[in-house]
Amino acid sequence: MIRGLLIALAVGIAVWLLALLILVIIGRKQQARELAAAIPNLLVLFRGLLRDPRVPRRSKIWLVVAVIWIASPIDLVPEFIPVLGPADDVIVAALVLRHVLRRTNRSVLAEYWRGDPATLDRIVGSTHPVVRTPRSGEA
Repeated sequence: MIRGLLIALAVGIAVWLLALLILVIIGRKQQARELAAAIPNLLVLFRGLLRDPRVPRRSKIWLVVAVIWIASPIDLVPEFIPVLGPADDVIVAALVLRHVLRRTNRSVLAEYWRGDPATLDRIVGSTHPVVRTPRSGEA
Protein backbone atom coordinates (compact mmCIF):
# COMPACT_ATOMS: atom_id res chain seq x y z
CA MET A 1 0.00 0.00 0.00
CA ILE A 2 2.71 2.49 1.02
CA ARG A 3 4.85 1.48 -1.94
CA GLY A 4 1.95 2.23 -4.30
CA LEU A 5 1.44 5.65 -2.72
CA LEU A 6 5.15 6.45 -3.04
CA ILE A 7 5.11 5.40 -6.70
CA ALA A 8 2.02 7.53 -7.33
CA LEU A 9 3.67 10.47 -5.57
CA ALA A 10 6.84 10.05 -7.65
CA VAL A 11 4.81 9.89 -10.86
CA GLY A 12 2.86 13.00 -9.82
CA ILE A 13 6.05 14.91 -9.12
CA ALA A 14 7.57 13.79 -12.43
CA VAL A 15 4.48 14.93 -14.33
CA TRP A 16 4.44 18.23 -12.47
CA LEU A 17 8.09 18.80 -13.41
CA LEU A 18 7.35 17.84 -17.02
CA ALA A 19 4.49 20.34 -17.12
CA LEU A 20 6.84 23.03 -15.78
CA LEU A 21 9.43 22.16 -18.42
CA ILE A 22 6.85 22.31 -21.21
CA LEU A 23 5.64 25.70 -20.03
CA VAL A 24 9.20 27.03 -19.98
CA ILE A 25 9.95 25.59 -23.45
CA ILE A 26 6.86 27.19 -24.99
CA GLY A 27 7.76 30.53 -23.42
CA ARG A 28 5.22 30.65 -20.61
CA LYS A 29 7.68 31.33 -17.79
CA GLN A 30 5.23 33.27 -15.62
CA GLN A 31 2.70 30.40 -15.78
CA ALA A 32 5.50 27.96 -14.97
CA ARG A 33 6.41 29.98 -11.87
CA GLU A 34 2.78 30.09 -10.77
CA LEU A 35 2.34 26.34 -11.30
CA ALA A 36 5.59 25.61 -9.46
CA ALA A 37 4.41 27.51 -6.41
CA ALA A 38 0.64 26.91 -6.50
CA ILE A 39 0.35 23.58 -4.68
CA PRO A 40 2.98 24.31 -1.99
CA ASN A 41 1.47 27.77 -1.40
CA LEU A 42 -2.03 26.28 -1.17
CA LEU A 43 -0.88 23.74 1.40
CA VAL A 44 0.75 26.47 3.52
CA LEU A 45 -2.42 28.56 3.20
CA PHE A 46 -4.66 25.66 4.21
CA ARG A 47 -2.44 24.80 7.19
CA GLY A 48 -2.63 28.39 8.41
CA LEU A 49 -6.39 28.57 7.94
CA LEU A 50 -6.88 25.29 9.82
CA ARG A 51 -5.06 26.74 12.84
CA ASP A 52 -6.75 30.14 12.75
CA PRO A 53 -9.59 30.65 15.26
CA ARG A 54 -11.26 33.17 12.92
CA VAL A 55 -12.10 30.40 10.44
CA PRO A 56 -15.41 28.62 11.20
CA ARG A 57 -15.33 24.91 12.06
CA ARG A 58 -17.38 23.93 8.98
CA SER A 59 -14.87 25.68 6.72
CA LYS A 60 -12.03 23.85 8.47
CA ILE A 61 -13.72 20.54 7.65
CA TRP A 62 -13.78 21.54 3.97
CA LEU A 63 -10.12 22.55 4.20
CA VAL A 64 -9.22 19.08 5.53
CA VAL A 65 -11.15 17.50 2.65
CA ALA A 66 -9.23 19.69 0.18
CA VAL A 67 -5.85 18.77 1.70
CA ILE A 68 -6.73 15.08 1.46
CA TRP A 69 -7.84 15.60 -2.16
CA ILE A 70 -4.63 17.42 -3.10
CA ALA A 71 -2.45 14.80 -1.39
CA SER A 72 -4.39 11.86 -2.86
CA PRO A 73 -2.88 10.13 -5.88
CA ILE A 74 -6.42 9.60 -7.24
CA ASP A 75 -7.54 12.51 -9.42
CA LEU A 76 -10.34 13.30 -11.87
CA VAL A 77 -7.75 14.24 -14.49
CA PRO A 78 -4.67 11.97 -14.45
CA GLU A 79 -1.48 13.72 -13.35
CA PHE A 80 0.41 12.57 -16.45
CA ILE A 81 -1.55 15.04 -18.61
CA PRO A 82 0.63 18.17 -18.68
CA VAL A 83 -0.89 21.31 -17.15
CA LEU A 84 -4.38 19.77 -16.87
CA GLY A 85 -3.25 17.05 -14.45
CA PRO A 86 -2.61 19.37 -11.50
CA ALA A 87 -5.56 21.56 -12.51
CA ASP A 88 -8.17 19.46 -10.70
CA ASP A 89 -6.28 19.99 -7.43
CA VAL A 90 -6.27 23.74 -8.01
CA ILE A 91 -10.00 23.67 -8.91
CA VAL A 92 -10.85 21.84 -5.69
CA ALA A 93 -8.70 24.31 -3.76
CA ALA A 94 -10.46 27.25 -5.46
CA LEU A 95 -13.91 25.90 -4.62
CA VAL A 96 -12.95 25.37 -0.99
CA LEU A 97 -11.34 28.81 -0.78
CA ARG A 98 -14.50 30.40 -2.17
CA HIS A 99 -16.49 28.59 0.51
CA VAL A 100 -14.06 29.82 3.18
CA LEU A 101 -14.22 33.36 1.76
CA ARG A 102 -17.99 33.45 2.19
CA ARG A 103 -17.54 32.77 5.89
CA THR A 104 -14.17 34.38 6.69
CA ASN A 105 -12.69 37.81 6.09
CA ARG A 106 -10.58 37.94 2.92
CA SER A 107 -7.69 39.47 4.87
CA VAL A 108 -7.35 36.15 6.75
CA LEU A 109 -6.60 34.37 3.46
CA ALA A 110 -4.11 37.07 2.48
CA GLU A 111 -2.38 36.71 5.84
CA TYR A 112 -1.39 33.08 5.15
CA TRP A 113 -0.82 33.24 1.37
CA ARG A 114 2.91 33.14 0.57
CA GLY A 115 2.70 33.54 -3.20
CA ASP A 116 1.89 36.39 -5.53
CA PRO A 117 -1.40 38.01 -4.45
CA ALA A 118 -2.50 38.09 -8.12
CA THR A 119 -2.29 34.27 -8.22
CA LEU A 120 -4.57 34.00 -5.19
CA ASP A 121 -6.94 36.45 -6.89
CA ARG A 122 -7.03 34.21 -9.97
CA ILE A 123 -7.61 31.09 -7.86
CA VAL A 124 -10.51 32.53 -5.87
CA GLY A 125 -11.80 34.50 -8.84
CA SER A 126 -12.54 37.75 -7.12
CA THR A 127 -12.83 41.26 -8.40
CA HIS A 128 -11.56 42.50 -5.03
CA PRO A 129 -7.77 42.05 -4.95
CA VAL A 130 -6.04 40.40 -2.03
CA VAL A 131 -3.91 42.80 -0.02
CA ARG A 132 -1.37 41.00 2.12
CA THR A 133 -0.78 42.56 5.49
CA PRO A 134 2.28 41.55 7.49
CA ARG A 135 1.67 39.20 10.39
CA SER A 136 3.07 40.05 13.77
CA GLY A 137 6.82 39.60 13.71
CA GLU A 138 7.10 40.20 9.94
CA ALA A 139 8.60 43.33 8.46
